[in-house]
Amino acid sequence: MVEVEIKSRKHANGGDKKTNNNRIWRWTVVVALIAVLLATSLSPWRYSRKFSFIRSPCRCSEGSHKYTGIVEDCCCDYETVDSVNEAVLHPLLQELVKTPFFRYFKVKLWCDCPFWPDDGMCRLRDCSVCECPENEFPEPFKRPHGLPKEDLICQEGKPEAAVDRTLDAKAFRGWAVVDNPWTKDDETDNGEMTYVNLQLNPERYTGYTGPSARRIWDAIYSENCPKYSSGESCQEKKVLYKLISGLHSSISVHIATDYLINENTNQWGANLQLMYDRVLKHPERVQNLYFTFLFVLRAVTKAATYLEQAEYDSGNHLEDLKAHSLIRQLVHNPKLQAACPLPFDEAKLWQGQSGPELKQQTQKQFRNISALMDCVGCEKCRLWGKLQVLGLGTALKILFSVDGQEGRDQPLQLQRNEVIALMNLLNRLSESLKSVTEMGSSAAMDALVLQNSSKTVGLIQRLRESWMAPWWKKAPSSPLS
Repeated sequence: MVEVEIKSRKHANGGDKKTNNNRIWRWTVVVALIAVLLATSLSPWRYSRKFSFIRSPCRCSEGSHKYTGIVEDCCCDYETVDSVNEAVLHPLLQELVKTPFFRYFKVKLWCDCPFWPDDGMCRLRDCSVCECPENEFPEPFKRPHGLPKEDLICQEGKPEAAVDRTLDAKAFRGWAVVDNPWTKDDETDNGEMTYVNLQLNPERYTGYTGPSARRIWDAIYSENCPKYSSGESCQEKKVLYKLISGLHSSISVHIATDYLINENTNQWGANLQLMYDRVLKHPERVQNLYFTFLFVLRAVTKAATYLEQAEYDSGNHLEDLKAHSLIRQLVHNPKLQAACPLPFDEAKLWQGQSGPELKQQTQKQFRNISALMDCVGCEKCRLWGKLQVLGLGTALKILFSVDGQEGRDQPLQLQRNEVIALMNLLNRLSESLKSVTEMGSSAAMDALVLQNSSKTVGLIQRLRESWMAPWWKKAPSSPLS
């Protein structure tokens, strides 16, 4: 009798131990899962602190997520760029690109890809471009603008080693009908061109992802502007990569800031996680964005006289006067001239015995990149890719004006479409810098952490209600109970 009772107690004690072990094991799994999810949600905060370890020439202040010091290979510091952009450039450019003259862009949208069959698929209707009907775009744009060759008076010729920072005092003599040596598209061929209202076709998320999109960027970087080694001291070998990387960062910023949050309700907004993953957690990409902005800004300020004298004729007299006024305010702004008189010093490039050869090589590579824009499978992505590549090619043309054969710089001649692309590109870069400054702030990063934390809590609740439900029904309210 006693023996039976002792065995019964041992059996009961064994069952209690087994139950307690199960409870402990269940709680261990739950706590571990919560720890993993919280660690994942807090990763942006953790990585954002890494910005403080960026080495010279720039640093990122702890907690502020703002870069300090001189922008590499440029002549302005990060704080000055942010200040001038917010106070002067961004407001002016926002107004400028809304005027009729700068709103309409002439583009070829139906070119065959010269490298591979076009198999890109767009998931959203926002991928398509809304073209302008014949009666919408400005009548003056339809009239040919050209100059007789005898009117193309050359500037004073100077040897290659001496870089002329000025342009002809009578720079503008009508919109030129000449091809851009830096880009592949024949801008003089109007037969296949169509006009697009850029205000109706904003650069934003389109759903264009996957192998087709990756193949474009892979071809650009691997075949035309491979990343330079960390010890590379030759600025000429770094400039093209930094320009394309900066442009890539800008495009990523615009996708993240104008993102389709909910396709069912057509809700658009900022995707902080995407912004962080693609740009903010990569200090080099942010630095290259600043570099590209200053490079293009330098081209605009160098062409100040030409742009000031240009004819902005869209047929809307009041709006054209406004565009002309905004251009003058931009290129002759005293705050900009005082804060950053020389955004980028192009005189340092293409010097020495290998200079002309490096310039020709860079020009050829950039032309290949412009040709790749015909391989973009998304129509709206192709539109903005072509516009911004043409804008960057126009900046290169203004700063270097080369054909690779002459020993002297060529006189500057710009097409109307080149100026439209240039100013819209500068506006895109200006918007990107503003977004990086605002979304890279502590408040934005904290919001991202809270956003991810709330998602984690929601996920835990859903797990509890589904596959963990049987455990929670039997589990005590505390592992110590």
